[in-house]
Amino acid sequence: MAKRRKSSRDASQAVDEPVVGLRIVGGSLRGRKLQYSGDMRTRPMKDRVREAVFNLLGPQVAGSHAIDLFAGTGALGLEAISRGAAKATFIERHLPTANLIWAAAGKFGVAERVEVVFGDAFLWSAKFVTDEKQPLTVFCSPPYDFYVERKQEMLSLILRWIELSRVGSQIVVEADERFDFGSLPRAGEWDVRKYLPAVVGIWEKDEG
Repeated sequence: MAKRRKSSRDASQAVDEPVVGLRIVGGSLRGRKLQYSGDMRTRPMKDRVREAVFNLLGPQVAGSHAIDLFAGTGALGLEAISRGAAKATFIERHLPTANLIWAAAGKFGVAERVEVVFGDAFLWSAKFVTDEKQPLTVFCSPPYDFYVERKQEMLSLILRWIELSRVGSQIVVEADERFDFGSLPRAGEWDVRKYLPAVVGIWEKDEG
């Protein structure tokens, strides 16, 4: 059964404000602004949703290896760095956008903790291996249409990261209401919250 987490925001409340002034909302980089072109294909998670998600993730982010699979602006991975992640890897298939993430890391003084991969998240994940003992914080926030048009690929991707996770790892999946979170691997173990139009599920790797 999914664990109940505390959040400072009502999970059923719609979050429909436009994405403007994208910024880091917590931690050592709080208030630092991120570049965003306004192209909704990038669809960064809104600041208030990101804040709620990180409240749910809690202090386990600190010391983890953050993986931002569909990085876009890099807001999720950089938020994790701000909140104490040991390092972050960003996967982004649009080169100009990937370059913006790298530029932001340099501007924020965290470039030594950041790796930006120009490539496809599905292919990269299939090849990723690690012998590290540190937990992962994995963000899976692709275009919502992927959950419709590439559903089986998405489920396989998420399962891959579940299998790679060490104890203490957390996986964040963001979709919309078209996606049935009951179809996720280990469906009963996800804490699912609605921040309409977004729906967010969080899974944690426990002992045993």
